[in-house]
Amino acid sequence: MKKQFYYIFLLFFILPIDQLLAQNVVIDKIVARVNNEIILKSDVEKMYQQVLEQEKNLPPNIHCYLLQQLIVNKVLVAKAEIDSVEVEEGRVELELDRRMQYFVEQFGSPEKLEKTLGKTISQLKDELREQIKEQLIVQTMRKKITDEVKVTPREVKKFFAEIPKDSLPFLPAEVEVGQLVRFPKVSKSEKDKAKTLLLEFKKQILSGVDFEELASKNSEDLGSAARGGELGWHGRGELVPPFEAAVFSLEPMQISEPVESDFGIHLIQLLERQGNRHRSRHILIRPKPTPQDIQDAKNFLDSIRTLIIKDTLKFGDAVSQFSDDKATKPKEGMIHNPETGETKIPVDNTDLLGFGVYMTLEKMKVGEFSETMEFRTFDEKQALRILYYKSRVPPHYLNIKDDWQKITQMAEEDQKAGLLMRWFDKAKKEVFIDIDEEYNFCDLLKSL
Repeated sequence: MKKQFYYIFLLFFILPIDQLLAQNVVIDKIVARVNNEIILKSDVEKMYQQVLEQEKNLPPNIHCYLLQQLIVNKVLVAKAEIDSVEVEEGRVELELDRRMQYFVEQFGSPEKLEKTLGKTISQLKDELREQIKEQLIVQTMRKKITDEVKVTPREVKKFFAEIPKDSLPFLPAEVEVGQLVRFPKVSKSEKDKAKTLLLEFKKQILSGVDFEELASKNSEDLGSAARGGELGWHGRGELVPPFEAAVFSLEPMQISEPVESDFGIHLIQLLERQGNRHRSRHILIRPKPTPQDIQDAKNFLDSIRTLIIKDTLKFGDAVSQFSDDKATKPKEGMIHNPETGETKIPVDNTDLLGFGVYMTLEKMKVGEFSETMEFRTFDEKQALRILYYKSRVPPHYLNIKDDWQKITQMAEEDQKAGLLMRWFDKAKKEVFIDIDEEYNFCDLLKSL
């Protein structure tokens, strides 16, 4: 039974982020309290629906396991407060921005996202902010407690052997996909246009126009634009070097000259600074590549693709020499799960692959290289890429041969969960826990 809980524990932490917006209608009530934190019946039901999407063969007392996990998370949050473990607001905002960019890509545009959900991006972020902050606190505490856990190959094999054969999960088809990405080189004239526009904004602000208003209407950083350009608090080293250098050269409320970074060109205003931490806002303009800039990049990638197909140049070597994508370049171009490092990804996981990749793979065979295609990155940069369809594993039951990396991760989670439970035995004495009598049959306080 403990092993089943650990598996549910793992499932909870790999759920697609788009399910955070799922809405379920239930008759709500408080089912548990941990200090000042409450857990609602709807929280348990939402988690149940999410897990059900991933695994149909669930134990009969699954709701007990899920409520237990929610209580565990609340205890982590409560202990974080007791131990003064905090998460930087800048980290919360960055995670919110990342998720909003993902949602925008799924819906096609900010306007379509807002129209479909009936809420502005700013409202969506406000609704998710506390939830994201809590998730990051939980992750930080878990990492602090379990960071030293490592498993040996023998332990991985032992873990797998102890899973009942009738409990082995059935995994969907998985693929390994590589990409060679190029960003079109933007001409100097286009960059100069962006700088001229930002200088005009600076002139207007110095004349009395509100910075927030200009940022909201003109900034191409969708996340911060919804907050009038504000980026929140950041420490040294958290932002790209050109931006950070500009911030530390400014006095409070002073506005920079246009600053170029990998994201585009910024007009920056320092709001306040405390030692090595600072709070600033900006207006971002991304200079657009001209049709000729895009064609030049396409011609370059087409020539590289020809060399790869002729086997004159290996795909991994081409990525190492020519790819502009920092996330996949160190892994020979392979798209991977950033949390696990795994390169085998469920074929329908558009969270990691992107919808464009999913649709392209439908027309390709394993071993093939796609034509050069245009796409937009998660941060809305225009780019081109060649895809390499390296492998496909058909739907199958979990096994050592095909899923070593996944089983290793599960074995690590198993050991981490055991370590966490021992930690909870001590931590629960420092917090108040109350569970609704509806869940008396779970005997959760005894198990905790």
